[in-house]
Amino acid sequence: MAKFKLDEVDHQILDMLIDNTRVPFTDIAKKLLISAGTVHVRVKKMEDAGIIKGSSLTLDYKKLGYSFIAYVGVFLKNTSQTKFVLERINEIPFVTVAHVTTGKFNVFCKIRAKNTEHAKDVIFMLDDIEGVYRTETMISLEESLNDKKRLMHDIFNSL
Repeated sequence: MAKFKLDEVDHQILDMLIDNTRVPFTDIAKKLLISAGTVHVRVKKMEDAGIIKGSSLTLDYKKLGYSFIAYVGVFLKNTSQTKFVLERINEIPFVTVAHVTTGKFNVFCKIRAKNTEHAKDVIFMLDDIEGVYRTETMISLEESLNDKKRLMHDIFNSL
């Protein structure tokens, strides 16, 4: 497949969709002074090229009662147990992200909990998985940066 070339209009469409994935194509069209059909066709082309993969919903976890965030590094007894351990981690809904990593940890997880007591229970669930040697936890005091747009703009500027 040939490399898909993004132009400035595509960049502007993506910029608006990153801000709000539910923004109507008619609103995008009005802002960019193009037709809604053009927006639809361009978004479809970016989806077909794999540049846009679905859409996501951003939740305010604080308002839902899950304001506690911790990162848990997982040490495995044997790296051959990685797949099994990841399958068990996947069964814990409070683990929202898990990465297989190099370096100090075998797996690095992000957890969301109601409070420290709940976080302790989640960490103990991770510790109890067969194949986990131990865990190391870091508590997030504040999410200071979570900005998808900065990287997107840098990528666009380098194209």
